[in-house]
Amino acid sequence: MTPIVDAHHHLWDLSVRDQDWLTGEQLAPLRRDFSLADLRPEAAAAGVRASVLVQTVTVAAETPEFLALAAGDGLVAGVVGWTDLTAPEVADRLAALRELPGGERLVGIRHQVQGEPDPDWLVRPDVLRGLAAVADAGLAYDLVVLPHQLAAATAAARAVPHLTLVLDHLGKPPVASGELEPWARRLRRFAALPNTVAKLSGLVTEADWAHWTIPDLRPYADLALEAFGPDRLMFGSDWPVCLLAAPYGRVLAAARELTSALDTHERAEVFGGTAVRTYGLRCEAARPEPSPESSDVSPPDGTAEYRNSRENPSC
Repeated sequence: MTPIVDAHHHLWDLSVRDQDWLTGEQLAPLRRDFSLADLRPEAAAAGVRASVLVQTVTVAAETPEFLALAAGDGLVAGVVGWTDLTAPEVADRLAALRELPGGERLVGIRHQVQGEPDPDWLVRPDVLRGLAAVADAGLAYDLVVLPHQLAAATAAARAVPHLTLVLDHLGKPPVASGELEPWARRLRRFAALPNTVAKLSGLVTEADWAHWTIPDLRPYADLALEAFGPDRLMFGSDWPVCLLAAPYGRVLAAARELTSALDTHERAEVFGGTAVRTYGLRCEAARPEPSPESSDVSPPDGTAEYRNSRENPSC
């Protein structure tokens, strides 16, 4: 079995910082701390060898905390952090993050675009300048957007062609309603650009949490596979948010079933290779074990070199 890269998960400690988006009764199960100690046994049981830790709040202090956490743990191979893209000194801020403990594991930047009232936020001149700085730093940019914001995401990808844009959760399609359009049309336009990648993640929480089935998810996964291909699609658990609809193992099992028609190489891309290339993760994380007797679930030892540039992969 090829070891798996989980390209999208979160962590938070409510004693350090409130997660102000955790409001209402529906999100009550998430209103507690989620640590690497919680994630590690779930990841090990699933055969996950490396992961990408993704920002949750637009607070500058979170990213240094995540980098320090990654520096001390072999499981977190990369961090997608946050910085203010509109700041005039954004390039300097990115460089400063790289100098921090664990800074070599900074692989991307993300902003909560889904919460921006302006549907064209991504193509504002100050934002595009910030996106260009992200690209110049050799980092990817994660997009957490709603379907109506996909047009601006596509325009941004065209405007900054040297930036790799990673679409989280397939742009949050309306799985619960079963509708495909206009999400499908917008997704295809985004995927038609060569500097775009997407995550097969977050679908279970866009579905009916209590009653979702694989057939509910399949039209969206099939369309993403058709539009991006396995070499531009990567698995992400979206843990612990996924717990609203399914435990970690069931999310992974669903992703396996949704990609069961792929051949061995294509599955290896979705469950590791794409993330390694896109984020510049250590290549050993997505390589098959050297023998059938070797364990698929032991965490990486954290001693290999990491890179931050997509242009010069260490593998």
